[in-house]
Amino acid sequence: LFDRESCTYTYLLADANTKDAVLIDPVIELAERDAHLVSDLGLNLKYVMNTHVHADHITGTGLLKKLVPGCQSLIAKVSGAIADVHVEHGETVSFGDHEIEVRNTPGHTNGCVTYVSHDKKFAFTGDALLIRGCGRTDFQEGSSDTLYESVHSQILSLPDDYLLYPAHDYKGQTVTTVAEEKEFNPRLTKPKEEFIEIMNKLGLPYPKKIDVSLPANKVCGLYNLPDDLAAKLQDE
Repeated sequence: LFDRESCTYTYLLADANTKDAVLIDPVIELAERDAHLVSDLGLNLKYVMNTHVHADHITGTGLLKKLVPGCQSLIAKVSGAIADVHVEHGETVSFGDHEIEVRNTPGHTNGCVTYVSHDKKFAFTGDALLIRGCGRTDFQEGSSDTLYESVHSQILSLPDDYLLYPAHDYKGQTVTTVAEEKEFNPRLTKPKEEFIEIMNKLGLPYPKKIDVSLPANKVCGLYNLPDDLAAKLQDE
């Protein structure tokens, strides 16, 4: 699922037999879309999960908890954000007969995690690793050194054929592989010192939604919302 404004991917995973499901990285403006899809497919949404505390959009977690009663919010404990379930490195998230391993991948933020399905051979990398890129490291606890170590030790160490799904893409790409990124990623194929120099010179603009997104995302996207989004919560 895609949000055109922030170029965010939201992922819905479900067990075909039990109908238990999880939703990764929802966007508040599109929470109703996601809730309708869950309903249409007859799914039991167990968890609404975030890969980290986002700066470029407000999470749909809080609104989805109202739209789909019974689902729980989930995020890494180290993020410091409020959630029903806090996970730590090495733990697993289960839905039906499926399991997702939690791997801490800090560097973009301290609380970034990658969710890995070894059974299905794919991983959801959040902002740590993007297709032919990576998350920025110049704000919100960012560290180029830490990000480099995280990606190489926790993501690019996976088998070459694992599919990698990022939280964002700005060029219309949807999926990559460990092998592709190990060969073609223009930043992370460099030695660490060169990678750090590249990241220090990016000169990216300040995220336009960061001032409203960060405080809201610390509390499931429910703090000091813009009037139109607050009204949605009131309606529900």
